[in-house]
Amino acid sequence: MAEKVSNKSVLFNPFSKNNPVIVQVLGICSVLAVTAKLEPSIVMGLSVIAVLAFSNVIISLLRNTIPTNIRIIVQLVVVAGLVVIVSQLLQAYAYDVSKQLSVFIGLIITNCILMGRLEAFAMANRPWPSFLDGIGNGVGYAIILVIVGFFRELLGSGTLLGYQVVPQAFYDAGYVNNGLMILPPMALIVVACIIWVHRSRNKDLQED
Repeated sequence: MAEKVSNKSVLFNPFSKNNPVIVQVLGICSVLAVTAKLEPSIVMGLSVIAVLAFSNVIISLLRNTIPTNIRIIVQLVVVAGLVVIVSQLLQAYAYDVSKQLSVFIGLIITNCILMGRLEAFAMANRPWPSFLDGIGNGVGYAIILVIVGFFRELLGSGTLLGYQVVPQAFYDAGYVNNGLMILPPMALIVVACIIWVHRSRNKDLQED
């Protein structure tokens, strides 16, 4: 029973209480770069979930055979291999989104969340908890991307997933899209607002 509780905590804590973006403040660069629209935000989130989950499992399986002095190199090689696979799949099946994400799929390799979880968790735990940790932190990261992408596209372009959702009547009445929302600085402001709401609801995370 204790192991189940532990696994549940490993999986669900990164969703909110220990979210990698708004609590640990990791992976911020990609949050700023790819969230101007909702679709690339979703795809980027799914890509990180896949890479993080499987890299955690692979490193966990190899943890007892990796020499300490080259462990970071091995982790980078594993992540890079998985990123190449994800990049090729996107180019094959979602080419337009792949072009929108541009170099940022490749930069998953340098995402602090991945290297942090590999070093802090996968190197010290078995494959199944490591898999859950990867899924949990990946989903926690993806949640923030989707929230930021949702508000930036809705308020900046009046669309969601490319479909017009703000009625034409609003524009006829004088409504204007907020062009600032599609600029990178607004992503930081939206993330700051999410952090503010999250900290106000979780008093234990507030600093004295």
